[in-house]
Amino acid sequence: MSDAVAAAGGPTPSYPAAEIAAAWQRERPGTPTESIEIVTPIRRLAKLFADDRGRVLRAAGIDAATLDLLAVIRRSGPPYTLSTRDIAQRTLVTAGAISQRVGRAERHGLVRRSSGTTGRRSVLVSLTAEGHALVERSVDMVLGREATLVTCLSEPERATLIGLLEKLIVDVGRRTAPALLP
Repeated sequence: MSDAVAAAGGPTPSYPAAEIAAAWQRERPGTPTESIEIVTPIRRLAKLFADDRGRVLRAAGIDAATLDLLAVIRRSGPPYTLSTRDIAQRTLVTAGAISQRVGRAERHGLVRRSSGTTGRRSVLVSLTAEGHALVERSVDMVLGREATLVTCLSEPERATLIGLLEKLIVDVGRRTAPALLP
């Protein structure tokens, strides 16, 4: 927590990253601790968001992988059909994982597979009426819940945070690319 927030009578953090950084500096002077007050709260937030999303998904009767599949097809617009290759590219999941997800969703009547037009191995995946209804309900529940979780931030704070997170994601992604690792 910054000195300004503490001085303003802000809440005591539930995960004291500043205390962790100070303890490392006390115990091992010179230890690089600049990231602790950024990475630790981000990891804590990620866990809180993931746990909460899991509860919402269970209540909606859908798992994260199925929602990811249905949502990517739904976001594509009418006729709500994508090739398995497009799904893999948009979800950053391997072709094998997409095949498993599609198979599971198809067995539950949420999607329908058909042959594509670009070759023998091309497969198109379309939402069924049941899949469309489930993704509509689920997305409203998940995104509605997540919207309530960030209401403590004003619009300008959200805009600032969005920009900073994007900057950090791009740079960390560049720095952690497999080709750059020792």
